[in-house]
Formats: sequence, C-alpha cells, structure tokens
Amino acid sequence: MVEQEPQFNIPEPVRAATPDAVQAHLDHEIEQHVKSYEARSKSEISARIRELDREWDIERLLELNASSLALTGSVLGAAVNKKWLALPAVVLTFLVQHAIQGWCPPIPLFRRLGVRTRKEIDLEKYALKVLRGDFGNARSDADDALDSAGR
Repeated sequence: MVEQEPQFNIPEPVRAATPDAVQAHLDHEIEQHVKSYEARSKSEISARIRELDREWDIERLLELNASSLALTGSVLGAAVNKKWLALPAVVLTFLVQHAIQGWCPPIPLFRRLGVRTRKEIDLEKYALKVLRGDFGNARSDADDALDSAGR
C-alpha cells in the first residue's frame, strides 16, 4: 500500500492560502512529531506539550510584525521624513486585508518558514495528550489520535 501524505481537515483561510506543497510539509511535520513521541515517557510528552504552549502561531507573528513596522514607520515619519508614513499605511492595509480575507502578503513567507496556525499547534497537542493517556479509554495510537482530531 502506498503511504499517503497526511491531510488534516482544518478549514481556515491561512491553510487555504498556503501552497499545497508547503501545507503538506507542515502536516507531515505534525505527524512525524507525534510519531516520534509514541515510545517516550509521559514526562517527555509533557515537556513537548509545554513547548507547544509557548510556540508562537502565525496570528501572533503577524501582529508583532505589523505593529513593529507601523511603529517604526510612524517614528521615522515624525523624526526623519514624512515619506516614512507610507510604511504604516501599507502595513495596516495588509492587516485589514488579513482581517477580512484571512490572507496577506507576509503569510506565504511565514508558512515557508514553518510558522503554524493555532489549530495546527493544538492538533499536535491533542494527539500528544492522547498518547500520554489524558483521555482514558481513547485510542492510544498516534495515527488514531490524528484521525480523531480531523485528519
């Protein structure tokens, strides 16, 4: 039987706007992370879950990027040259576009760099919690955990 690339059914604009090859790579990484923890101890799984709790998702990175560039452009516009005020105007336009459409120009770059959505991070956490035994009688196999989370 030919092994298929994992495809998670998580509808959201960022995933929809991500090129298929990049999305397949991100999904494959989630599956590989979970599989690598199948034989590990509960404390190791717990440590990975704590790491995932601290992982920045794409929304947080976009907010930091936009606010930093807008602030920089505003300061430079006030202190150096008013032409710098174009930078916050462009950045804020991208932020509005993201709020309305769920996509903006920096997203493809961030996705290629491996930045995940909150749902993707939570999917890995859920699968690890199943492996750790948090749900009692739930299926303990990592593939089953991913399937039950919407793969």
